Amino acid sequence: MYDVVIVGAGAAGLSAALVLGRQKRSVLIVDGGRPRNAPAAEMHMYLGRDGGAPAHLLADGRAEIDVYPTVERISGQVSAVGGVDGAFEVTVDDGPPVQARKLFFAVGVTDVPWEIPGLAERWGSGVFHCPFCHGFETDGLTLAVLANGPDAGLGAYVADRYSDDVVVCTNGPSTIPDPLSAMLDKTGARVVETPVDHIEGEPGSLTVHFADGSVLERQALYHRAPTTPNTALTRALGCEHFDDGCVRVDEFGKTTVPGVSAGGDAAHLAAVPEPVTLVAPAAADGVRAAVWLEQDLFGETFVDQSVFKK
Repeated sequence: MYDVVIVGAGAAGLSAALVLGRQKRSVLIVDGGRPRNAPAAEMHMYLGRDGGAPAHLLADGRAEIDVYPTVERISGQVSAVGGVDGAFEVTVDDGPPVQARKLFFAVGVTDVPWEIPGLAERWGSGVFHCPFCHGFETDGLTLAVLANGPDAGLGAYVADRYSDDVVVCTNGPSTIPDPLSAMLDKTGARVVETPVDHIEGEPGSLTVHFADGSVLERQALYHRAPTTPNTALTRALGCEHFDDGCVRVDEFGKTTVPGVSAGGDAAHLAAVPEPVTLVAPAAADGVRAAVWLEQDLFGETFVDQSVFKK
């Protein structure tokens, strides 16, 4: 019987394990091995590690939690979850179920780029999703933005902040709202509605090939891809989810199912309809949730638990 099983070993999951390991809690952390930012060479806005490789952060995190003897790490995919607060069961791959008093899900989201040949292959390397994460490094470059509808606002943002040569490629007839079209005009960003056939080239020298045979040479490309939260397991447990697929948590990182907490990109508060999906907030989610999981575990060892209730 583990005190906590943590599903997911990114910034949120490892941070939670670090907190709980320091409190001498028995923890099993299941690493699925597919971090969202794996394609990126650098991560930013994490104080003390700005510009470092995401893989280095995770490697250092694993080494840090390995110091604590009550924390165990395994690689694999959680195939089933069940049970109730104090008596959960977690199955990893086709192994035997393990028991846990509490669960913490740090399962993240999966980016789903448009189905344009060459786009997904360059994800995180020449094709970027976030100007907060990558904008400074694309300052002064010729940029394309693959977007349509309200998402085309990204084109106005990067044109205002980072480049005087921005082309918004809508990949078909424009559905950009009039106010956003006015913003694009004001910033000087151009709009091309011709469908995109494929993308080729290397970081710093990309070519967008259009269906009519024309091409667009760019030094970098932005695309805010749709995302799919990896929340099948929290759904199986009966946790409440938002329309975007993310699991609902409160200010303590708790879901609507007793004993189940969550954090990172696939969890957010009702008051925050569009979460900030960055590494630093994910790590903070893990710390916050783990602190309150520890308080609950501690309180449950006493007959009178009322003093520990929040």
